Amino acid sequence: MISVARTAKGAAALALIVTALCAAPARAEEEFPFGFEMTLDAPRMPGSKRVPSLDIGDNGEVVLELWCKGGKGQFSVAGNTVIFVAGEMEDRPCSPAKAQADDELIAALTAATNWTRRGDLISFVGAKTLRFRLNTN
Repeated sequence: MISVARTAKGAAALALIVTALCAAPARAEEEFPFGFEMTLDAPRMPGSKRVPSLDIGDNGEVVLELWCKGGKGQFSVAGNTVIFVAGEMEDRPCSPAKAQADDELIAALTAATNWTRRGDLISFVGAKTLRFRLNTN
């Protein structure tokens, strides 16, 4: 015969396991997306097929492909605080408007002090907020 106490313990253990499994994906969505590539949540510039992207390595190293320029940088993250340091950028032939947009994007990333994540949407918050979408395909 099964005792009520034993059944209650089993149900409590099952509830704890289910809660832990349900909480795991939510916690993963709140973590900084090390090891992921993301694309700026913005339309293409006229005459361009490119949209800026960041490929963030497991240790915060980043490869940037912007409207025109490309290069490397580094993210340092502690909680919701973020520091971005741009490395040397490769100047590629492009219009002055695209080069200026690249410089403004790098400046906004450098000025960002915080970040947030809501699902696949990552925001870098500073004087200007930049939104990126994780490339999940």
